[in-house]
Amino acid sequence: MFFFKYKLLWQSTGKHKMPVSLNIVSSAMVQTMKWDDPNRKNYFTSRLYFAHQIIVGRKFSENFSLQLMPTLIHYNLVKKATDPNDIIAIGIGGRQKITKRISINAEYYYQLPGYKFDGSTNSLSVGFDIETGGHVFQLHFTNSTGMTERTFIGETTGKWEKGDVLFGFNISRVFNLKKSKQK
Repeated sequence: MFFFKYKLLWQSTGKHKMPVSLNIVSSAMVQTMKWDDPNRKNYFTSRLYFAHQIIVGRKFSENFSLQLMPTLIHYNLVKKATDPNDIIAIGIGGRQKITKRISINAEYYYQLPGYKFDGSTNSLSVGFDIETGGHVFQLHFTNSTGMTERTFIGETTGKWEKGDVLFGFNISRVFNLKKSKQK
């Protein structure tokens, strides 16, 4: 997977007030599963998928943040000729701190009609972040089985109301290669 993120605007106050932050995120993914039809002529480029997002975020207070995420996912090869090569979705995500080190997070993606696969559903995830000072433990409950935009936005088939809720767990750690200068 290739990942690129570029920050265009920074939320700020003061003389040059900017009410939101604006990021552009792009990724390229490679499908490594066996070919669906090994008898046809298969190309490496058929395994490629691309995702592009514009993330508009705002921190309303020290404890509450919200973001909107218009998203385009492109499949070089789809399973059926009637499937769209482009999936278009609008995401919304939020974070509410409960304590200094614990937050509740939620994210929802609405797929636009005509730009989604038959049988796919909108992705909804609710989770908790627990910060320990050096690590962030993330606990997620979701109806999506995948971890990349291609799978959790475009290929979700689970439904919360039918009990299709999955649990995911991540640990993040930031490492500094250079020692910061003391003032």
